[in-house]
Amino acid sequence: MKKSKLEYWLRGKVDKVPDLLQPAAHALLQTREELRKYLGDFPAEQLWTRPAGRASVGFHLQHIAGVTNRLITYAQGKQLSDAQLQYLKLEGKADSSLSLEELINHAENELSAAVEFLKLQNPEDLTNTVEVGRKKIESSLIGVLFHAAEHSQRHVGQMLVTMSVVKNC
Repeated sequence: MKKSKLEYWLRGKVDKVPDLLQPAAHALLQTREELRKYLGDFPAEQLWTRPAGRASVGFHLQHIAGVTNRLITYAQGKQLSDAQLQYLKLEGKADSSLSLEELINHAENELSAAVEFLKLQNPEDLTNTVEVGRKKIESSLIGVLFHAAEHSQRHVGQMLVTMSVVKNC
């Protein structure tokens, strides 16, 4: 079987990513690949449709990009900027000026940036404490990085359910 047909975790190591962060890299790259794969024929006019009041496909795309960016900021030992807080406030608000392609590109860029951040990590630092959110809740660096990865995959799954409902209405 061609490696490109396999899920990322079956394709081998991601170059330059420390061994302990390989699962996170695989999940982030899987998310990046699946966005384009699953949204290729999605009708753009349904981007902000909220079936049964649930989150729209547009929200999931914005959220995948936004939460990945925010979690990497925390992993860097920083707090959120005003621009990041503003982006958070706008996540999920229908915005007809944003195209499906723009939203996909933005999410892909944030996911790629997260993988690049993984490559810079020293395995000895993975248990270091990082502070999350305005309340500065303590977590570990590895915890924040794994959460970014699994959270992106969770939203792909939720997005797929929304897409199937929207397409079949």
